[in-house]
Amino acid sequence: MWKDYSKSYIKNNRASSISIMAAALVAAMFLSFICSIAYNFWAYDIEKIVLEEGDWQGRIICETLGSDDLSEDNLLSLVCQFANVEKAVPAGKLSQKGKIAADIYFKNVRTIYRDLPLIASQLGLTEDSIQYNELLLSRYFIHDPKDESPPMLLTFYVAILVIVAVSLILIIRGSFELSMNARVHQFGIFSSIGASPRQIRTCLLQEALALSILPMLIGSMPGILISYGVIKAINYFAADVSGRHEAVFQYRPSIFAAAVFVSFLTVIFSAWIPARKLSRMTPLEAIRTTGVLPLKKKKHSRFLSCIFGIKGEIAGNALKAQKKHLRISSISLLLSFLGFSIMLCFTTLADISTRYTYFERYQDKWDIMITLKNTGIADFGLTDELQHISEIQDATVYQKAEAMTLLPEGLQSNELSSLGGLESVAKMPKADGQFQVSAPIVVLDDASFLNFCSQIGITPGLDGAIVLNQIWDSINSNFRYAEYIPFVREDNQKTAFYKDDKTVEIPVLSYTQTVPALREEYDDYALVHFIPLTMWNKALRDVCEAESDSYIRILSKSTANLEDLNGLEQEIVQLVSEQHEIESENRIQERLSNDRLIQGMAMIWGAFCVLLAIIGIANVFFHTLGFLCQRKREFAQYISIGLTPQEMRQIFCMEAFVIAGKPILITLPLTVLFVKFAVTASYLDPMVFWSEAPILPILIFAAAIVLFVALAYYIGGRRLLQCDLNETLQNDALV
Repeated sequence: MWKDYSKSYIKNNRASSISIMAAALVAAMFLSFICSIAYNFWAYDIEKIVLEEGDWQGRIICETLGSDDLSEDNLLSLVCQFANVEKAVPAGKLSQKGKIAADIYFKNVRTIYRDLPLIASQLGLTEDSIQYNELLLSRYFIHDPKDESPPMLLTFYVAILVIVAVSLILIIRGSFELSMNARVHQFGIFSSIGASPRQIRTCLLQEALALSILPMLIGSMPGILISYGVIKAINYFAADVSGRHEAVFQYRPSIFAAAVFVSFLTVIFSAWIPARKLSRMTPLEAIRTTGVLPLKKKKHSRFLSCIFGIKGEIAGNALKAQKKHLRISSISLLLSFLGFSIMLCFTTLADISTRYTYFERYQDKWDIMITLKNTGIADFGLTDELQHISEIQDATVYQKAEAMTLLPEGLQSNELSSLGGLESVAKMPKADGQFQVSAPIVVLDDASFLNFCSQIGITPGLDGAIVLNQIWDSINSNFRYAEYIPFVREDNQKTAFYKDDKTVEIPVLSYTQTVPALREEYDDYALVHFIPLTMWNKALRDVCEAESDSYIRILSKSTANLEDLNGLEQEIVQLVSEQHEIESENRIQERLSNDRLIQGMAMIWGAFCVLLAIIGIANVFFHTLGFLCQRKREFAQYISIGLTPQEMRQIFCMEAFVIAGKPILITLPLTVLFVKFAVTASYLDPMVFWSEAPILPILIFAAAIVLFVALAYYIGGRRLLQCDLNETLQNDALV
């Protein structure tokens, strides 16, 4: 009986069935996308770890004993004798310099935290001699049992999947609820003649599965394609990011099975919630239920009724009656439009800020930058070879170091003292009449330092330092439009650097407020010193803590374009990389990469906002198309008191206007407040932002929301008006 009834109902209620099938298809598509993209991110992370650190799982490192007791071959042979060890290989560079090391691979890697200490113990070694590739192991969800805070990557992915599944349950539950509520009267009759609540729930769940199985399988395919497109988009926008390897789309049957299984659970829960509610109604309650939309008669829609009169009152009451069912739509549309608007404004502000403070500020100071990894400036010997490259106008090799100096209160400049001194301007504490001031050092190659001396108009020399004598006037200016005043009096001829118990004094050749043409940002409250390599080697190398890397700043002779800079960069890289490990970048490519990353971030975030909007609009479609039965009875009553079809269309328009207009009207002032706050916090001229404000994309997004909500109501209203509304006032049929 129940099987025949379900088939008959599905056949005779296609609109409701299509709504449920569409909901199941959309749910499967989103869940398939989440599963696929999470798997690809996980696989990419593992690839990155393997490329950077290797695929070893455990490692044993020990000192050689100078005898045959423990050689590398013996170590590998002994390790391979353990039952759970698959293989052991030399650990590359570690198996040198008086040490022997073995990378170990296990058959069952999940017991590594138990087996590796046992192996070390059997070899007579302590636990200090073993290492775990913890990052790689954590990606396979293998954690040290002693670690109280293991990585939460799996938890993060599962949490996202659960959030999406719960959101979809709340959304597609509406489609099942609308279909089931339209049949409350019928199931009340069935219950009165002996149908049990369990039989009613089983019938409804069988219908849900019959309608959802095929859409779930079909919907998984677009989810896979969307994730493939996202991976390709990420590769495109991040193609020029330094040190990044290209992601390769990966998929497995197990991922498909997991996506379908999660989709199945989602659909079952979505159908079970309203089915349980319906089955718990008493026969009398069910029979008395007519399926009419329950209007909130005691609540008036003042805004709509004041503007549109009785039709506005009807539309407002209908929206209040549907408030619970449309809650997900309202939240999704609001979050999507708000997120999209704020995202566009944020990326616009970020682009303006980066352009002003980085690219435009330093565009005349560098064309190519080379980072010499783990190389001190004293160890670089190719300065003359760089100067002989015909396309190079200037090449500066430099290294940075941290240092501290003590500044007596009396050495502050008059301008600084008039503002209250370092205590007021920099909130710097004073001890024993002195300030502990950061004095970072920039070590220039000798030729560049001599050129800098000529640039500021002093006699070139290599026996002292040039001091950047400026400090940010934080009282009378902001960081965006910073104004600087002299830091110290210029009659002091020496600077004393100290570290622990060591102190070194060096002469000051000159004070200046001009900096060398370097792509460097200096601390606003630091007393920066520029010194030549000769002085560094002579006096400061053992006192100051230098950074491990050095840098080469290149200016090209010709007007730079991307092709010329790429060619020059390749020539420099070919020369320098033969002796040093380096990273290189050029100004134009850096700008293009930055623009592409911002564009990619905007597109990915925009796609997420579109996804939220689709969820909201889909819920509007499901609700509108699936609520026809109750709407037919509602409007049949209105026709009986003289309402015309044209007036019913107007009521539909009002409802669509409220559903689509509310998130837009809420978002616009919130976006303006965000922009005002962000512009004020960044001290940016408001007109600079508004001249580039993304007004058109925001308006297009808002128009799309209005258009699709209107389309949903147009389709629903058209189907409603094509029905014979007089028949709906009669008693319900069983099918």
